Amino acid sequence: MSEENPVIELKNAFIFQGQNLILQSVDLKVSSGELVYMVGKTGSGKSSLLKTLYGDVPLKEGHGQVAGYDLTKIKKKEIPYFRRKLGIVFQDFNLLSDRNVYQNLHFILKATGWKSKNEIDNRIDQVLQLVGLDHKGFKMIYELSGGEQQRIVIARAILNKPEVILADEPTGNLDPDVTDNIMQLLYDICHQGTAILIATHDYRIIKKFPGKIYRTEEGRVEEVRFVG
Repeated sequence: MSEENPVIELKNAFIFQGQNLILQSVDLKVSSGELVYMVGKTGSGKSSLLKTLYGDVPLKEGHGQVAGYDLTKIKKKEIPYFRRKLGIVFQDFNLLSDRNVYQNLHFILKATGWKSKNEIDNRIDQVLQLVGLDHKGFKMIYELSGGEQQRIVIARAILNKPEVILADEPTGNLDPDVTDNIMQLLYDICHQGTAILIATHDYRIIKKFPGKIYRTEEGRVEEVRFVG
């Protein structure tokens, strides 16, 4: 884990949604292989912060870099290349319901520039094995449980071996046992060197899978030791 070269860094950053200032003077640092939680009330700015980190909301003031890209200088045409270095996991799965598991993953690889059918098939096999669903590639999305769908979302997120995974309430719709399985999977991915930033309301998972904690509150972000 390298503190000198963090994979995510914000310094004195001001986060806006349109003209509205959401968070001010944000300092945030995440290193490779580090698990970081973002906690805070609904509407306190967690999602706006994540959207800024993956280039959906421009960073207008302050310094910010993610996976080697300067968020204040990134051009629109660079964003697809930038996002190949990121894995994004949302509470709403956003899987393609008219395609099976293999086709969902194949679509992402083709869209991010993969051309060789053998390499595509091999990578899909690898990620499905990693998330424990190597026998489900032919299944339609609606045939999977909620926990299985979230595993496919994680498989999709790691297809391009990202430096960072950004997860917004990734276990929000899941029961505790399934939540623990998903968190264990993310924990293992993190320990292989991927930085993971999770926005969550679930303090139980933070206690079970500890990491650095930041809180969004009253327009600011601060590192905290404990939550609950």
